Amino acid sequence: MYSQLGGTFPAPLFLFLAGISFALVTEKLRKKNLPAAQIGRATIRRGAEIFAFGLLFRLQEYLISWGWAPLSDLLRVDILNTIGLSMMLMGVMCWVVLSMHRGTRTRMALVLSSAGAALLISLLTPLLWTSWRPRWLPWPLESYINGVHNLGAPQAWLFPIFPWTAFAFAGLAAGFVLRCEWARRRESAIFGFGGAAGVVLVEAGHWLDAQPHQVYAFYDFWHTSPNFFLMRVGMLLVILAASYAWCRWGAGPWGFSPLIQLGRASLLVYWAHIEFVYGRLSILPKHSQSIKMASAGLLVIFLAMLALAFLRTRWKGRGAEVLAWFRRRPAPAH
Repeated sequence: MYSQLGGTFPAPLFLFLAGISFALVTEKLRKKNLPAAQIGRATIRRGAEIFAFGLLFRLQEYLISWGWAPLSDLLRVDILNTIGLSMMLMGVMCWVVLSMHRGTRTRMALVLSSAGAALLISLLTPLLWTSWRPRWLPWPLESYINGVHNLGAPQAWLFPIFPWTAFAFAGLAAGFVLRCEWARRRESAIFGFGGAAGVVLVEAGHWLDAQPHQVYAFYDFWHTSPNFFLMRVGMLLVILAASYAWCRWGAGPWGFSPLIQLGRASLLVYWAHIEFVYGRLSILPKHSQSIKMASAGLLVIFLAMLALAFLRTRWKGRGAEVLAWFRRRPAPAH
């Protein structure tokens, strides 16, 4: 079971980290004493940019697969689309909360609102995938609710708002907690507590799943269950605590950290790796690899993306200089 859990983690991790980053940006804007409306517009605009990148990515994938990909692939709900939508929804929520609350209790209101939104999305997911399906919507819109696409039923391989946006709101709550002064003064203890809380959530989700009676008439643990959501949020908190320990006491302070390097160019790494892992340029034939070969392929793609991230951060802001170097003519021979 836990090995299967590990295989479901890339998308929740992306969304969870997007939520944490969103909280950091929002706190930075709050410290500038900007009005709630300005903070909301700035963050929603950034979410719209990511959503546009998601649409552009779908167009790129369609063109690369020209000839066999159906036209409906342009409207597929992919992870970048959902990250962008999640950021816009988080921006709206922060705008509302900041407009209603001022003073010392504002951060607590943000934390509780974020956690409440994550829980609500998780609890509504089983219903919106079954008995409460908004069938009256055109499928391109319904697909953003439950991933129905044009196939008549919700598809587990897509990334609709329900349940995926819940991970972004969970990250948002965690980010606001980490940015408060009390937590920053007790940084190590807070991350340790977060890891312990993650273990509790994992075990709580496992215990709830094992109960003989479930709340929902249609119970699908692996795709819509709030219990599964609890377990994955718990594991995300454990990963967050382990990452902190790695960067604080492990190899992170040695001068070069792959974890930090990949994080600095995460959008580019995501954009580039998809085609080499899943697309026509896949470095290994699909559905025919042993564990040994799959592990070797994972190592190769990891090192390649690490090199790409390193070059991206090293050349960032130096485009004119790099272009001039390529255009430089060799000195004439004497």
